[in-house]
Amino acid sequence: MEDQVLLCLSYWREYRTLFHVATSYGVSEPTASRIVRHVEDCLIQSNLFNLPKNLSEGEGIDWNVVIVDATEIPIQRPKKTEEKL
Repeated sequence: MEDQVLLCLSYWREYRTLFHVATSYGVSEPTASRIVRHVEDCLIQSNLFNLPKNLSEGEGIDWNVVIVDATEIPIQRPKKTEEKL
């Protein structure tokens, strides 16, 4: 169980992909995903903390939002032998 919590903490803290976390801990990516989900479910059921259920809609709140798409998309790099444009 300690290793599972450590896996989750490194996933949350370092914000690495599940693939990289799984590789570091010697498990498959689906296993790492299940571990993270299991630990999150245990934390939620413990009632040691709570997340806001509703966002307040009052005055004095700045609702400016910035959305960043950080989707990882593999790209092909030019080969060293290719001519530069």
